[in-house]
Amino acid sequence: MLQKTSHFLRQANLIDGEWVQADSGATIDVINPATGLKIGTVPKAGKAETRRAIEAAERAFKTFRKTSALDRSKLLRKLHDAIMDNQDALAELLTMEQGKSLTEARGEVSASAAYVLWFAEEARRTYGDVVPSPWADRRILVTKEPVGVIAAITPWNFPSSMLARKIGPAIAAGCTSVVKPATQTPYSGLAWGALCEEVGIPAGVVNIVTGSASEIGKELTTHPLVKKITFTGSTEVGKMLIEQSASTVKKVSMELGGNAPFLVFDDADLDRAVEGAVTAKYRNSGQTCVCTNRFFVQAGIYDRFVEKFAKASEALKVGPGLEDGVQQGPLIDDKAVEKVEEFIADAKAKGGKVETGGNRHELGGSFFQPTVISGATPEMNFMKDEIFGPVAPVFRFEKEEEAVALANDTEFGLACYFYTSDLGRAFRVMEGLKYGMVGVNEGLITTPEAPFGGVKESGIGREGGHQGIEDYVDTKYVCIGGLGL
Repeated sequence: MLQKTSHFLRQANLIDGEWVQADSGATIDVINPATGLKIGTVPKAGKAETRRAIEAAERAFKTFRKTSALDRSKLLRKLHDAIMDNQDALAELLTMEQGKSLTEARGEVSASAAYVLWFAEEARRTYGDVVPSPWADRRILVTKEPVGVIAAITPWNFPSSMLARKIGPAIAAGCTSVVKPATQTPYSGLAWGALCEEVGIPAGVVNIVTGSASEIGKELTTHPLVKKITFTGSTEVGKMLIEQSASTVKKVSMELGGNAPFLVFDDADLDRAVEGAVTAKYRNSGQTCVCTNRFFVQAGIYDRFVEKFAKASEALKVGPGLEDGVQQGPLIDDKAVEKVEEFIADAKAKGGKVETGGNRHELGGSFFQPTVISGATPEMNFMKDEIFGPVAPVFRFEKEEEAVALANDTEFGLACYFYTSDLGRAFRVMEGLKYGMVGVNEGLITTPEAPFGGVKESGIGREGGHQGIEDYVDTKYVCIGGLGL
């Protein structure tokens, strides 16, 4: 255990600059998925605590909105430095509660800091406009102003970086926030409270509540002082939050479910494609919204791809994330394991062949073997449903048009990937795929400089890029007359 970890393991909520327990005194146990052992507890807060957090954020907003863009940028730079100074401690905490390897956790913490630094820069780039006026005696201005109090609800699979994408632009724009981290991984969220305190972000600007998802979520979506909801998670929950937010017509940004296809054409660099496939499938044990859900491989190289991919999958080291050299940690809980087993059973019943893996790992608990299934067909459940685990079904296709049609045959449209050495095909396929993000000959494409988000039922809005701050500001048109011009 790293000595600094205990400093960030906060077992209380942050409301208006104070670390507090739930009114009822109730708590929720936090479990290490690698060991099944209890790490600690967090408050089981509900409606009343959430309301106080919202009211605190509103009070803080009245002052914080008046801070200069330069000052907010400086605060975010300090926050970036604090994250990086404590990278190892924050990564260890993340691994303990989430299960991913320490290497991946360090990468996530670094990515969190990178998003904060990006928005430190964007804080000074929220430009308005001076519009040429149709009236000789008037002037037209367009300005960008912070929306107010924002509410952020984040998932368990990336408990640090998903917060960075929300707290970063909120502070950059001059907004205040109420954050609800996932129940399974609350400590990485609460650690942001400690970090914000450390760098001098004023009390009430960032508030963090843990507890009942339904009570906290309902209060955030219906309270009139909350002007924006940002959510990362399932499409099912996202739709519910959108419906609840409609009563007060809030801004919403939703990063929802995915069903990512990975296309490999005959002319692809096979070794590069296999390397990209391992990255795009097994990162975080397959528990990411941009993980490949379906592999489509052209007939000419299908058998060779399956063979190489199965061999690479089998070579992955599975184990507790804190052990050296581990590449794949446990799934988040037993329900996740059971879901994966159902997918495999369905595939086998419909003619699929398990090339490697297919079973719970000998380590027990929620560890699962990296699994490759050949002979996948559109009738199998993972054609439509998100796997969220280390299972890679490989479909065979003949023609380019067929592959694009299969890839698009889903209500989701978050991320997709394809491999080819044909420049013309690269443009045809890229333009034909109905997804918010496309990786061409790359299996890992997320970066703060680019807009992250989907189309169709995969979401609304973008995180990262210069687009990432837009949902945190209102556009105001000002017409100035009486100038005596």
